[in-house]
Amino acid sequence: YRFSLVQDCSRLKTSYVRLCVLLFPELEKLVPSLHITSVYTLLSELPNAKAIADCHLTRLTNLLASASKGRYGKEKAVEIRNAARVSVGSFSEVKSLELQQTIELIQMIEKQIKQVESKINPIVDSLHSPIMTIPGISYRMAAIIIAETENFTSFDSAEQVLAYAGLEPSVYQSGQMTSTRAKMVKRGSKYLRYALFNATKYVCRWDEHFGLYLAKKRSEGKAYNVAVSHAAKKLTRVIFHLVKANLSFVSQA
Repeated sequence: YRFSLVQDCSRLKTSYVRLCVLLFPELEKLVPSLHITSVYTLLSELPNAKAIADCHLTRLTNLLASASKGRYGKEKAVEIRNAARVSVGSFSEVKSLELQQTIELIQMIEKQIKQVESKINPIVDSLHSPIMTIPGISYRMAAIIIAETENFTSFDSAEQVLAYAGLEPSVYQSGQMTSTRAKMVKRGSKYLRYALFNATKYVCRWDEHFGLYLAKKRSEGKAYNVAVSHAAKKLTRVIFHLVKANLSFVSQA
């Protein structure tokens, strides 16, 4: 569920940036990011360059100062208003309304994501899963792995898990020839594949043994993502063994 919320939020943020570029393209160069509270607040109140250009300086200053908790003041307000007055952005009431509503949706979904995340940690802790003993695996990634595999109760081998996650290599057959490609088949659970792949990146940072394994694959000339996929298969086998045997992770470094 959290994964779906994050995807929805990501799509909305893409639309939000598109609308910002359409209505006030110069703003992006005046702030560290379009995705900060002060910018969301500014554009919720004044959703286009014309509205900002026509805004009284005192109101604009107070708006920015309040939203940024004092980080931005009169100087930033003047800079933004001056840019708005010479902006090449379009003026469209329809697009301005769309921008305001997009910001509302982003903030609503971000709130929902935080609510979901606040429930994840206690649930994962209550399971006492060996997965959490592996350095680098976060609560979120562990939750996805546990949920998608039903804590591995439906699997008899690590290879079955790899197949379900779509991490096994694809096989090309022609006549009597069979060739194994390094490319993942990417079928099965995209959520499990996402969690294992991303968890592996952090495990390789935090555990020396996995870090060396990744470096070895890279030294063999494999691209980064291909090397990570090899490490992900190794991690999957380790996780499967730990869960089935109810053992804590011990680094082999």
